[in-house]
Amino acid sequence: MTAVLTVNPGSNSLQAVLVDAESEEVLARATDEAGLDDLLDRDLAAVGHRLVHGGSQVTKPTIVDDDVVKAVEAASSLAPLHVPVTVRLLAKLRERLPNVPHVVCPDTAFHRNLPSVAHTYALPAEWREKFGLRRYGFHGLSYAWAASQVQRPNILAAHLGGGCSACAIQDGRSIDTSMGFTPLDGVPMTKRSGSVDPGLLLWLLDQGLTVDEVRDGLYTRSGLLGLSGGISDDTRELVAAEDDQAAFALAVFAHRVRRELAALATNFDHIDALVFTGEIGWDQPEVREAVCVGLGVLGIHSGLAGNRDDDGPVSPPDADVPVFVVRPREDLQLCRETVRALA
Repeated sequence: MTAVLTVNPGSNSLQAVLVDAESEEVLARATDEAGLDDLLDRDLAAVGHRLVHGGSQVTKPTIVDDDVVKAVEAASSLAPLHVPVTVRLLAKLRERLPNVPHVVCPDTAFHRNLPSVAHTYALPAEWREKFGLRRYGFHGLSYAWAASQVQRPNILAAHLGGGCSACAIQDGRSIDTSMGFTPLDGVPMTKRSGSVDPGLLLWLLDQGLTVDEVRDGLYTRSGLLGLSGGISDDTRELVAAEDDQAAFALAVFAHRVRRELAALATNFDHIDALVFTGEIGWDQPEVREAVCVGLGVLGIHSGLAGNRDDDGPVSPPDADVPVFVVRPREDLQLCRETVRALA
């Protein structure tokens, strides 16, 4: 096993990274399909595909065959911004590289052993059984990497990026998380709403909005974009805007992340670390500070340092609960899981 190509299609992006599986050195990278095409001419040992939602059938890193493709396709409606792109790229790359093993690595795998009290919805039993209704959880590749970099027993973690979530990690495994059946749940995101009263959604449908209109609003016009009145979905732009509506959007966002972290903390008898990761979590000290301002009740305090060049603490040395930042490296976690699936 030498070079592994990792393919990570996000809701608004594409990251393709060629990784030496032994040294975990990045050999090359691309951020669009033209660049990805160039990487296909390399000598590849395997291709690892990030799969945001594997549904009830693809629950761990899995070698791809036609049956696995059908299972992935069946999960498309559960993550409509992500899975259809993965399906398309899977077809393209399997055709271009028919003799190279392909592995799908679901983000849901990290959360597949959530305790039943954490993953079960208070819905009719016949619905849960017929439709496989449960809390799946997402951003698993990111959380698995973060947990490997901050090896503490009880970790509160926040992945803040285009998609945002929070997770309680105990001894390296997920025991509770903010996202549920789909990646729309939990805290507000850049364009996605996060949790909304289901009664509110039923009311909107009763007012004449169509299912497609509600879906579009929740997935593409909500979150920071909706809160800021359309100013921006980028936290950096909102911080720089010096606008009341932009400041309000950031305040709501921080409040919701803070509240979710506090709720997840009830899974522990003590907290050993708070970890920020994701593009925003890694690179936005203003957002980290705003989240921590109200967490003193958990022993987490504000007054954090700014950005650093490597992973590590941003809290004072004497902090009751240290706060860490971890650069998101889903590419390296994809490589690791691909290698394990093929072993």
